[in-house]
Amino acid sequence: MKRNVLLLEPNYKNKFPPIALMKLATYFRLRGDNVVFYKGDLKEFLINDIANDCVVKLNQLDSSINWKLRADKIAIYIKNRRKSDIEKIGLDDSEYAVLLYPWVEHFKNFYHKKEYIKRPKWDWVGVTTLFTFYWDITIETIEFAKLMVKDKRNLMVGGVLASIQPKEIEAATGIKPHQGTLHTPYKDIDTDNPYIIDELPLDYSILDEIDYVYPDSGAFYSYSTRGCIRHCPFCAVPILEPKYQEYLPLKERIEYTRRLYGDQQNLLLMDNNVLASKQLPTIIEDIRSCGFVPGAKFKSPNLYEIAIRNLRLGLNDRAYIRKSWKLLCELNDMRSLNEDERTRIYHIRETNGLLHIDTCTKEALIRTYKDFASYFTKKYAKQKGRLRYIDFNQGVDGRLFTEDKVQLLSQIPVRPLRIAFDDIKTEPAYTKALTMSAKSGMREFSNYLLYNFKDRPEDLYHRMRINVDLCESLDVNIYSFPMKYHPIRDEHSHDRDYIGEHWNRKYIRAVQAILNATKGKIGRGVSFFEKAFGKSVDEFMELLIMPETFLLFRLFFEHLGYTQRWREDMATLTEEERNELYPIIFKNDFNHIDELTDNERFRHILKYYKNYRGEIADHDSDLYKQKKEFDMSRKQTQ
Repeated sequence: MKRNVLLLEPNYKNKFPPIALMKLATYFRLRGDNVVFYKGDLKEFLINDIANDCVVKLNQLDSSINWKLRADKIAIYIKNRRKSDIEKIGLDDSEYAVLLYPWVEHFKNFYHKKEYIKRPKWDWVGVTTLFTFYWDITIETIEFAKLMVKDKRNLMVGGVLASIQPKEIEAATGIKPHQGTLHTPYKDIDTDNPYIIDELPLDYSILDEIDYVYPDSGAFYSYSTRGCIRHCPFCAVPILEPKYQEYLPLKERIEYTRRLYGDQQNLLLMDNNVLASKQLPTIIEDIRSCGFVPGAKFKSPNLYEIAIRNLRLGLNDRAYIRKSWKLLCELNDMRSLNEDERTRIYHIRETNGLLHIDTCTKEALIRTYKDFASYFTKKYAKQKGRLRYIDFNQGVDGRLFTEDKVQLLSQIPVRPLRIAFDDIKTEPAYTKALTMSAKSGMREFSNYLLYNFKDRPEDLYHRMRINVDLCESLDVNIYSFPMKYHPIRDEHSHDRDYIGEHWNRKYIRAVQAILNATKGKIGRGVSFFEKAFGKSVDEFMELLIMPETFLLFRLFFEHLGYTQRWREDMATLTEEERNELYPIIFKNDFNHIDELTDNERFRHILKYYKNYRGEIADHDSDLYKQKKEFDMSRKQTQ
């Protein structure tokens, strides 16, 4: 029997699409089930879902009116229960209005009396989870899912958080989560399931069902290996993927995606340690056979043609109605259209209810396909092509580099090559790996620099400095992204408040303030780096203890002389006084300075730490006027 399947991703901000849910969507479609994916406001989802059920009922009672075109008004009435809102639906337009009103009231009450809890519609619900510090929103989503599913045994919670803290999730929700990947045929989900779900192609269509746009979209997402040979204490991979798999075929999955959803520009591989695989030559050949070779260019397929084709095939009406509508909206931005063509397009869309997503129907889109097809044909024919790249997004292990492996990597367009540099102890292996890669012709590199773990602030500075210096000596680009460590278990795993043993709140805030100015990354340029982070470790350590607003508005406060006066006052302190004052500063709480110490000299210095941002934003303050004049003078001299 066809099942109603709901896949939920909590409404947190994340870069990548939910790969596990995309595999599950493929699985359930192969089984012939009805699949819905959602990420967003859960209340809005429920209201719109009930409104759509209401539309179905109204169409059964009177099909002479397309109630889908009034679904938005029905949803508003269900939500707000206002008499003026039900009048806007236009039920009196039907000769069967006397039958329609009770049903609209029924669906309104179905929501407000929470009848949906007694009669849930979903046969199977899946919830994915991510970082531990998204705990609250994840638990909220699981609790919502419990109300949606007919039988709680058919609610599956999986993903990163579920695998790392299964006992905590079960204690909080009563749901025992699934740990690790779905890799067991005839056991995972259904006992008659012949598939290894973890190795299925991804269903890209579900991403068009939602409004959320993933920053790192427009790529093939896949794995060529699973797991890692390392067991780094800060990493969750040994828990999520305990067994290292040396090879997962790529070509078949990528070709499947191309045929069904269209070609993608880049290939983003989520392998956790691809260089550990003895099958690396085969992996590289798979990548090349999929068209990812140096200099290869991407031209987008006709996305409108694909969307309408998949609508006709009934692959995912919910997604492709939204996709087609968005593409029609983009026609307005085509510069090649003249005024007559724009008028004609608007008239066709208006006549067929294609101006708004709430009134857009599958039938109207298919009916008007030929009216718009030529515009899209011209649009996609004009492409010049964009270079394609490979991204081993989770990074590669510098300790495993050899000449042979570098030679293999140089055969594919890797950009950037992310070489892990989480520990200053790996500096020799890291610099060797990067040097070898540069000699082979690679020029774009990147890495995350873990800090706030077992490292010291000085270690972070050294790693940043090494990258900046390597940029100059090797003539390459290295973009570093300092990443604050968060524990995956125990205290502070559900928030972002963890402070490492060699760190404190002031240091953490200072790093974040500096990164705010650099947009979170460190790139090429010695002078820029030295201005942001200091010319030496000593200068960096001074910056870490500097008042936060002096860091955020660095040049302005230097111009006023505040920074220099703070330095001079700090220089007058004895070693004993520093040992007494610094712990106060490290706590980074300056709301009540007079309560922090009785020492007048300390109070004088601590006044530099007050939050000047309020004054800078106050149009009546002298500081605001000085800041405005400073910005104007800088603009004139640039």
